[in-house]
Amino acid sequence: MAAHNAASFIALETKFGAANYRPLDVVLTRGEGVHVWDVDGRRYIDCLSAYSAVNQGHCHPKILAAMTAQAQRLTLTSRAFRNDQLGAFYEELCALTHSQKALPMNSGAEAVETALKVARKWGYTVKGVLQDQAEIIVCRNNFHGRTLTIVGFSTDPTARRDFGPFTPGFRIVPFGDIEALEAAITPRTVAFLVEPIQGEAGVILPPPGYFRAVRELCSARNVILILDEIQTGLGRTGKLLAEEHENIEADLTLIGKALSGGFYPVSAVLSNAEVMDVLHPGEHGSTFGGNPLACAVARAALRVLKEEDMIENAVRMGSYLKTGLESLRSPLFRDVRGRGLMLAVELQPEAGGARAYCEALLRQGVLCKETHDNTIRIAPPLIITRSQVEEVVDAFAAVFCGEQVRA
Repeated sequence: MAAHNAASFIALETKFGAANYRPLDVVLTRGEGVHVWDVDGRRYIDCLSAYSAVNQGHCHPKILAAMTAQAQRLTLTSRAFRNDQLGAFYEELCALTHSQKALPMNSGAEAVETALKVARKWGYTVKGVLQDQAEIIVCRNNFHGRTLTIVGFSTDPTARRDFGPFTPGFRIVPFGDIEALEAAITPRTVAFLVEPIQGEAGVILPPPGYFRAVRELCSARNVILILDEIQTGLGRTGKLLAEEHENIEADLTLIGKALSGGFYPVSAVLSNAEVMDVLHPGEHGSTFGGNPLACAVARAALRVLKEEDMIENAVRMGSYLKTGLESLRSPLFRDVRGRGLMLAVELQPEAGGARAYCEALLRQGVLCKETHDNTIRIAPPLIITRSQVEEVVDAFAAVFCGEQVRA
């Protein structure tokens, strides 16, 4: 086999791959803990964690061991038959999240689609909405995936353009505006789908008390509250689920990404029995959803989150990292915000966009990614240490308080 360098790998992607991503030009080949290495042997601190899928760190040995052991025994049965991992996965997941029922899928988008189907069926069979009249409310600047239905209720022109016609039955309100939500609810409203923190939009937090008010309003108006915790869940914000910050419980909670620690696509819809029990055999499913390999991996991923103090570490290191970034006082910073280890630096418009600064951070050994032009997302694995946080802050200092990015 011919030897490859970074340029040749990039050339292969460009020649044979669809151009639906614009990654930074670093070609990674290995990962361990908070670090990844490129094909030239250079080490980086990963401050994206595969969009929070690698909360437990790259290639966590206990998750790897669980995956390896299960892969040698049984990987897939389909749901036509039972397997000895699914029941235990249900039990452990429901106990950890205080849920009554769980439905396993593969990707986050599948979990969202599942919740939309469940909410609509609940609306028709329990709430009594007339057939094909159900409405679901979503928020402006949401990101819930990239299926046709989901991009149909996106407000991002890039996500929507040239993909219509779209699925009807969705209404859009501003994120964090309880009055707008209340005004949008009608007798046909079956659900409100919302992220606790809008990640792709730039780590946007709602006003304090917003989700308590949302929970009260949805309960009063008989509307299902669906929280998309695919990015915020499983420790990222310093709680197992971000809903815990305001002491509420959703009717449907969506988790994924870190549910497998980055080893395998696993997602789940969590619910109470009243809502989930509207589904009957044959009405929804997935060949790979709930397969024994996925269940074994997810069980291990959940165990290490709790046993290795990762959620509490997200609180400590998130505060330390946010304070360190704020201390830089760069004139290019417009805002430093976030919760736990879900952080963002929004740049001033005159900075000229975040992409060049992410490329400069790469040269400093830190991998971040821009979103919405002017914002840098920062989400390292939850195992990051104090000294590693200091390395990240030092890299930002070099870029924003020293190095001329555009030289």
